[in-house]
Amino acid sequence: MSQLLRVHNFVVSSDGYGAGEGQSLESPFGHADPGQLMSWAFGTASWPNRTEPGGSLGLEDHLVREFHRNVGAEIMGRNKFGPQRGPWVDHEWVGWWGDEPPFHTPVFVMTHHLRPSFSLSDTTFHFVDDEPAAVLQQARTAAHGKDVRLGGGAATVRAFLDADLVDTLHVAVAPVELGRGSRLWTSPDELYDRYEVDVVPRPDGFTHYLFWR
Repeated sequence: MSQLLRVHNFVVSSDGYGAGEGQSLESPFGHADPGQLMSWAFGTASWPNRTEPGGSLGLEDHLVREFHRNVGAEIMGRNKFGPQRGPWVDHEWVGWWGDEPPFHTPVFVMTHHLRPSFSLSDTTFHFVDDEPAAVLQQARTAAHGKDVRLGGGAATVRAFLDADLVDTLHVAVAPVELGRGSRLWTSPDELYDRYEVDVVPRPDGFTHYLFWR
């Protein structure tokens, strides 16, 4: 059985930006409000950080649950891992997620500035400097037959799309404009010639785009 490269629950603004400008330690999404971008998921029954019982079921709950299903490795860009740029000056920085990252798999961080691998709980972070196809091959080997999840950010997802490596893609379009930042697309129409697509508008103003080969 083939190993898929999957993008799950990736959120962009209505003008196509996956994150705003000016990322920092205090603002992982730059000038964008992550509460606005991710509100569709926060209210679902399966949201992992839910502190009270309840929550919505249906399509959006299913999409949240799909995040971990049959995933054996993750690929992400350096800007998703943290706010540092250029050579590493702080090896104490181990990501936004604390001592128990939510990935539970090997994670391959794409960067031109390498650093040693390290593990937190059941997640090991590897730092790789290579083309998308080569990084995907490393991740597939580490996934031991399971699929690989492509986590972002927008430039990283776009690089794999441009290399024609992505098999399935879920993008939630938020009802907010950002105007600047890291852009996934100008319009989802850019992918229509390569994928089948379902477009699902929701009452909360979000629209879910589900692409598959």
